[in-house]
Amino acid sequence: MATTRLRTFSDFAASVARAAGRPATFAASLLLIVVWALTGPLFHYSDTWQLIINTGTTIVTFLMVFLIQNTQNRDGAAIQAKLDELIRASAAQNAYIGIEHLTEEELDVLRARCEARAKDFRLSEVVEAAEATANAKAAAAARAATGA
Repeated sequence: MATTRLRTFSDFAASVARAAGRPATFAASLLLIVVWALTGPLFHYSDTWQLIINTGTTIVTFLMVFLIQNTQNRDGAAIQAKLDELIRASAAQNAYIGIEHLTEEELDVLRARCEARAKDFRLSEVVEAAEATANAKAAAAARAATGA
């Protein structure tokens, strides 16, 4: 029973998040605001007229935060599971599986270690490229010297 309710909420949150991101939804919201603004003179820009848009936007924003957060949480968990499976199935280090549960400090250390390895890797690529260029130039000079 609880699983059904969670599934229903997840499906509802996902469909609302998809609908909220559509251009038609933006256009409808913009049209609503334009209509509200155009009715200002009709209602003499009263406090009630202002309260309508303030209350409406506050309620929509409040509810959307929770719906979008639910969708983001599920998307993040799905992406993490996919990345973990790619790491597990590849030559990558399995130690990276589950790092999303580390503290911020632990992640900083891991990030610094990865950046250092990447820098070393880039440096080795530069050295290898320089060696290849030097070898090619030496071979070209040798060919030119022998007239080949």
